[in-house]
Amino acid sequence: MVKRALLLFLVSVILVSGCTDKNSSKETIDSAIVKQGDDVRVDYIGKLEDGTVFDTSVKDVAAEAGIYNPNREYKPIEFTVGTGQMIKGFDNGVVGMTVGESKILIIPPEEAYGPYKEELVRTIQIEEVLQAGITPMVGGKIAMNQGLVATIIDITDTEVVLDFNHMLAGKTLVFKIDLVSIGQDQEV
Repeated sequence: MVKRALLLFLVSVILVSGCTDKNSSKETIDSAIVKQGDDVRVDYIGKLEDGTVFDTSVKDVAAEAGIYNPNREYKPIEFTVGTGQMIKGFDNGVVGMTVGESKILIIPPEEAYGPYKEELVRTIQIEEVLQAGITPMVGGKIAMNQGLVATIIDITDTEVVLDFNHMLAGKTLVFKIDLVSIGQDQEV
């Protein structure tokens, strides 16, 4: 009888201590859940499936990955969920998150930059490029008259092969995201 009473007392103490929190009002604010139309701030690290970092909002990660750009400001990105400002998989991936939560998103090409399309690879005569005052080099970019930008993927003595696909087309992307804030009152 005494053991049973002591056990009930201990269980009561544990339950009560777990149910009270001096910061409960702060938790209520912070536990808001991201939904369509919310303005959010997110830190992110974007990688390819092989682990190569292609973009990040975190300065130290950019430096470590060898992609640091001194002309860029490294800070959380701000966007409105569901408005098409982000690729579909990223946009949908933040829905349901709470402030302070981290998540890994694996985004297939269909929810990122689409499939790689062979029909977007074109070959032009090298004279066209040279006449435009451009010295072609593999990896270089060329802006065409129609406003399209292509990457030079091959050069021969007579031709230049241009790829109009987005550089991440056909790739599955892996993002580590950290939700920094939800709403209009977003501190820097």
